[in-house]
Amino acid sequence: QVQLVESGGGLVQAGGSLRLSCAASGTIFSINAMGWYRQAPGKRRGLVAITTSGGSTNYADSVKGRFTISRDNAKNTVYLQMNGLNPEDTAVYYCNANLRRDSSYSSYFYWGQGTQVTVSS
Repeated sequence: QVQLVESGGGLVQAGGSLRLSCAASGTIFSINAMGWYRQAPGKRRGLVAITTSGGSTNYADSVKGRFTISRDNAKNTVYLQMNGLNPEDTAVYYCNANLRRDSSYSSYFYWGQGTQVTVSS
């Protein structure tokens, strides 16, 4: 089985910074992509940032220039550095991984349990 364990959420004032971490463990052959999604109350879960095994990244327009996603392949860990936070960034942040569990071409999606980020004005 595979687990994604997130950490780093919390309460911060507007303009502040937080760094989220997500470590994948278990039966992992390779990871295709890891990313962060968020869901605010009453809203759908949406992409924040994603990074692929090839090193490419993609960001939601609302976080470009403020958030940076990075990855430590040796540790199967992805990070999200969030700067310039504002109250609109308040949400539960979920880690997501698309990975292979063995040498077959089958890949699977996994989610972390979520970590709360609250930005006060």
